[in-house]
Amino acid sequence: MKEKKRIPIDGESVAWKSPFAALKNVELPPTPQRDKRADLASASTGQAKNRGRVDIIRQTAHRGGKTVTVVTGFVGIGQDEKEQLAKELQKACGVGGTVKEGRIEIQGDKREDVARILTKAGFRPVFAGG
Repeated sequence: MKEKKRIPIDGESVAWKSPFAALKNVELPPTPQRDKRADLASASTGQAKNRGRVDIIRQTAHRGGKTVTVVTGFVGIGQDEKEQLAKELQKACGVGGTVKEGRIEIQGDKREDVARILTKAGFRPVFAGG
């Protein structure tokens, strides 16, 4: 039968060996620093290809009758890059917009302009909905 290790309850100190103690003296190789601006610039110039499908939807519901272009379905893209892409879309379309719950919302029906910019950024835009 296997002997159980018991922890003393009378205040006696316990000899404990950390499983990570051997890693204390290990030197790791330096990690290369990536320039996020260069990554975003390559995305906007079209160098990064095949970044996945994104859906472009025109919505008017719950917006007081105003039309909004919504881009959804981003995979493998962080919040910072979405915000940068939203800024680029707003500037190119000449309208306002925001990033909400992982979607990019652009004011007005700007689906054609948004599709052109997303294609240039390496995404595959698909018109969905009405």
